[in-house]
Amino acid sequence: VQLVESGGGLVQPGGSLTLSCAASGFTFSIYGMSWVRQAPGKELEWVSGVNSGNGRTAYADSVKGRFTIYRDNPKSTLYLQMNDLKPDDTAVYYCTKSSRTTWDGRSNYWGKGTLVNVSS
Repeated sequence: VQLVESGGGLVQPGGSLTLSCAASGFTFSIYGMSWVRQAPGKELEWVSGVNSGNGRTAYADSVKGRFTIYRDNPKSTLYLQMNDLKPDDTAVYYCTKSSRTTWDGRSNYWGKGTLVNVSS
């Protein structure tokens, strides 16, 4: 299993970024997936998840209404569209694979992360 995140970078407050996670080594379409982040000096924070099958999504309150998670199963890629970014969104963002079809299964695989820095 391999998960490779990309799309991070430096962005001004109020700006937008789209993160991608290229998945390989497993049948992407049948597993739930999530994004998790870790800000400097803080604990891991779950950000968003998406189920396989019905594609149901969920978001942390801190990003609800600003972030959108979606998946492209034929491309085995997970995305996170981030709008109206705030300095508190600065973190390393990780893509994780659930152990089951729903996003809330145990995360048994993680990518290496991509850094998002929101600063003026």
